[in-house]
Amino acid sequence: MPVSDATAGNLAGELALIRDAAREAGDIAMRYFRKDPDVWMKEGSSPVSEADMAVDRFLRETLLRARPDYGWLSEETVDDKKRLEARRTFVVDPIDGTRAFIAGNSTWCVSIAVVEDGASLVGVLDCPAKQEVYLAMSGGPATRNGVTLAVNPPHARPVIGGPKQFLDRAPAHIRGPTLPYVPSLAYRIAMVAGGEIDATFIKPNSHDWDLAAADLILRRAGGTVLDPSGQPPRYAGPEPRHGALVAGSGRLVREMAEIVAGFDT
Repeated sequence: MPVSDATAGNLAGELALIRDAAREAGDIAMRYFRKDPDVWMKEGSSPVSEADMAVDRFLRETLLRARPDYGWLSEETVDDKKRLEARRTFVVDPIDGTRAFIAGNSTWCVSIAVVEDGASLVGVLDCPAKQEVYLAMSGGPATRNGVTLAVNPPHARPVIGGPKQFLDRAPAHIRGPTLPYVPSLAYRIAMVAGGEIDATFIKPNSHDWDLAAADLILRRAGGTVLDPSGQPPRYAGPEPRHGALVAGSGRLVREMAEIVAGFDT
């Protein structure tokens, strides 16, 4: 469906807001990067650092001050279901790829999306250690540092990322080189959008904050994220957690969805 001029103007303002907030948030995170920040373990043996919390505080204060009627859903904030009453919701991962951040690896990003009716309207991944900024808006292109992105066209040996249990089930005709582990799921999906890889499996237990911005970036680059039934996930609903998913384009991503559907997760 085409986006009207009025809607496009509204979304441009939304994108500018989260782009600027993500840039400042990335600057905050960089003050801790490779400087031995305090780290502790959350439920489920997932690490969190003082940088995650500092970025989360900044983004929550900045974005909700600008849009006080919006909902808030973040990995590092206790979920307040009152957000379900809001028309639009900020979906945020202060640092997607915390394990990489802690290890001093540059592959992490600040992820922000604005979601309405289950779909992302605007999204940004700001990756300050890599000096990369991914942007997308519904009805517009996906870009990295201002350059329009597009998924790879079909070819004989696609490069696929994701968990080994899914990769091992891929049939020979789509089993090409595999991607080494990338701790940031959002960045891995952005790699599909930018054509660095062709597709990725996504293990169960990803969350809205891992996906919402990257999903839109991939979609505007010509790809999609699908669940095992071949449907796109919805965001900012009552349950932010997802089962197994796939990200890619064309026939390849549809075949991958069938593989996931046949796997007992």
